[in-house]
Amino acid sequence: MIIAKNCGFRNNRLVTRVLYLPPDFCYNLFMIQIFGTTKNFDTKKAQMWFKERRIPFQFIDLKEKEMSRGEFESVVDSVARVAGSRADALELLVDKKSKDYASFAYLDDADKEEKLFENQLLMRLPICRNGKNAAICGLEPKIWEGWK
Repeated sequence: MIIAKNCGFRNNRLVTRVLYLPPDFCYNLFMIQIFGTTKNFDTKKAQMWFKERRIPFQFIDLKEKEMSRGEFESVVDSVARVAGSRADALELLVDKKSKDYASFAYLDDADKEEKLFENQLLMRLPICRNGKNAAICGLEPKIWEGWK
């Protein structure tokens, strides 16, 4: 990957430096993704945490663009590895303080997963994902420290 960087002016001429980066650097550039909303304070805290440590991340606003089916399945699978089962992972992912939680609580497990995919704002935010290996819902800076 080649990046051209404007460094300023010297003798009334624009000085540009060309940086050559290895291909693996480009792959690891935005491995951390933060799913959330711009008005959520925990999402803002997560963004500030990564910015303060100069860790590159990609922010996805769930109000503008929801997760695809593959991203959602990857997040549920990652949380299920820690929780033990998909049903436990769904219980960890859902925000019990949400207004729509009453309609979600009494559904079957298969229906819960579909309802959570349809209404992704029911999830506990932020959802931070490190590639396809790890996903964490909520503020967990102690776990994020290992993602550097």
